[in-house]
Amino acid sequence: MKDQLNSDLFDPRNEMDSDYSRGSAGSGGDFGFAFNDSNFSDRLLRIEIMGGPSDCLPDGEGCTSIADWARHRKRRREDMKKENVLDLSLCPEEQVLNDGQPDMDDAAGCENQDEEAVAMVEETQSGDEEANSNESSWNMDCSTVLRVKTLHISSPILAAKSPFFYKLFSNGMRESEQRHVTLRINASEEAALMELLNFMYSNTLSVTTAPALLDVLMAADKFEVASCMRYCSRLLRNLPMTPESALLYLDLPSSVLMGEAVQPLTDAAKQYLASRYKDMTKFQEEVMALPLAGIEAILSSDDLQIASEDAVYDFVLKWARTQYPKLEDRREVLGSRLARFIRFPYMTCRKLKKVLTCNDFDHEVSSKLVLEALFFKAEAPHRQRSLAAEESATLNRRFIERAYKYRPVKVVEFELPRQQCVVYLDLKREECANLFPSGRVYSQAFHLGGQGFFLSAHCNMDQQSSFHCFGLFLGMQEKGSVSFAVDYEFAARSKPTEEFVSKYKGNYTFTGGKAVGYRNLFAIPWTSFMAEDSLYFINGILHLRAELTIRH
Repeated sequence: MKDQLNSDLFDPRNEMDSDYSRGSAGSGGDFGFAFNDSNFSDRLLRIEIMGGPSDCLPDGEGCTSIADWARHRKRRREDMKKENVLDLSLCPEEQVLNDGQPDMDDAAGCENQDEEAVAMVEETQSGDEEANSNESSWNMDCSTVLRVKTLHISSPILAAKSPFFYKLFSNGMRESEQRHVTLRINASEEAALMELLNFMYSNTLSVTTAPALLDVLMAADKFEVASCMRYCSRLLRNLPMTPESALLYLDLPSSVLMGEAVQPLTDAAKQYLASRYKDMTKFQEEVMALPLAGIEAILSSDDLQIASEDAVYDFVLKWARTQYPKLEDRREVLGSRLARFIRFPYMTCRKLKKVLTCNDFDHEVSSKLVLEALFFKAEAPHRQRSLAAEESATLNRRFIERAYKYRPVKVVEFELPRQQCVVYLDLKREECANLFPSGRVYSQAFHLGGQGFFLSAHCNMDQQSSFHCFGLFLGMQEKGSVSFAVDYEFAARSKPTEEFVSKYKGNYTFTGGKAVGYRNLFAIPWTSFMAEDSLYFINGILHLRAELTIRH
C-alpha cells in the first residue's frame, strides 16, 4: 500500500520538502530492514512506560470491539483529568519528554521560553530524579516507570516522516546532538507507539482490528505522522461500518492534522449514518438516542425519506428537547449547530410562522432564518436554481430540495373578492418516470378557508383500461365532517409557448378524505407523455397549476 496516500508530512504544506521525504513513502521508501538495527541507526531511543491510574493493557489488546475501545478511552480521559499535567512553563534545563498527557504539543510547548526546551536526556535516568526535581511537575501516582524499552533509531528516517521528530533532532540545542533520546508514554500507548515506529520504517502495520488501528491513529496524531494517519484511515474505511464505529470516527479529536488526515473516514461515517437512517420513521428510538454529530450527519443528507421539511423541523425540536432539557443549552445547540441543517426555504409558510414564535430558538436567529426562507420562496425559479447551485458545495445545503415524500408547492392566496388560491407543483421527469406503472406522489398540504388540501399525481390506467396515463387529483385532508364546495381548474405549461394551458375544470363538494380529479389529464398514453419530444416537460420539469375557489 505504498502509494501517494502515504506521502509524508513534508508536502507542499511545509517548507522543509525534499526529494528524500517525497520518496520515503513511495516505491523505494521501505526501510523496514533498518528498524531497530544498530548498523543503520545513529541514535538510541529510550521509551519509559509509565504506570498510574491508566496502567492497563494496551487498548488494541484489551479491547475487542469499537464499543470497548470507546469506553476505555473515556475512562482514560477521566483518569488523566485527575492527574497533574507537567508544568511546561517551568522548562527545567534537563527534561524527559512526557507523551502521556493529552492535548499538549510537547515538542513545541516551550519554544518561546528563554530556558532550553529539551525533549531528551543524555543519561538513562530512572525518570524519578531530574524529571521530578520540581515539586509541581508530577503527581507521584503517574511517575512510576513500569518498564523501559530501548530501540536503535535513524533520525533521518523519523525526521522525514514526522515534524515532531524533525524539530526534536534539529532544534540546534546542545541536547539535539545527544545520541540518547528518551520518550515517556503511558502503558496503554505502548503497543500503538511500537506499531507507529515500525510504520515509519516500513509503511505498513501488523494490526488489522478497528480498536488497534484507532490506537495507532491516535499515536500518529500525537507524533504528527500524517502518512500513518492516512493509512489507518484507509484501513478503517475498508472495515465494516457500524453505528457505533461511525459515531466514534465522528468524535475523534479535532486537531488540524487529524481533521485533514481522517477526512475521508469521517465522510464515510457521515454517509453511512445518512444512508442507514434515511428513513428515520423506521428507527425513531435509535435516532432519538443519537448524539449531536450523528444527527448532523443525517440532516446533511439530500436523500432523507421524510414527508416534508416541516417534519425535519419537528424532529429536530423533539430531539433537542430530549437531549438538552435546559432551554439555554437547547437554544445554543439549535442556533449554532442544528439550524443550518434545517432547510427552512422548503418549509410551509404556516410552519415558518410557528418558527417565529418558537421559544426554543433565539428570536434574532429565528427571524433571520424565516426572512431568508421567505425571500427564497419569493425568488423567480431560475434564481432559486442559481442559489441552489451556489449552495450545493456547502455543508448545510439549505437551498437544496430533498426527496420529500410530499412535494413542495408554491401557493398564492387571495381573500377578496373571493377566497381563492393558486397552487404550483413542479415534478422532475425522473419523478414522473418512477410513478410507472401504478405509483403516486403527493404534494405538501396547502390551505383554503381554513381547510387543508393536497394534490396527488398518479400513473394509472385510463377509464377503458387500455393504456397507462398521467392523472392529477385534488383532495381535502381529513378534518371532521365539514363540507366545502370548490371550483377548481388544472393547467400545465406546454410547448411551444411554454404558457400554462388549462386542461380540466370542475367543481366538487368536498368532505374530509375525499379527492377529485382527472385520470388522464393530457388525454394521451403514458408513453407519449414521457417521450423525449413530450410537449409537457420543459428542461426536464413538468409544471402543474391548480386554481381553487370557494363557491358561495
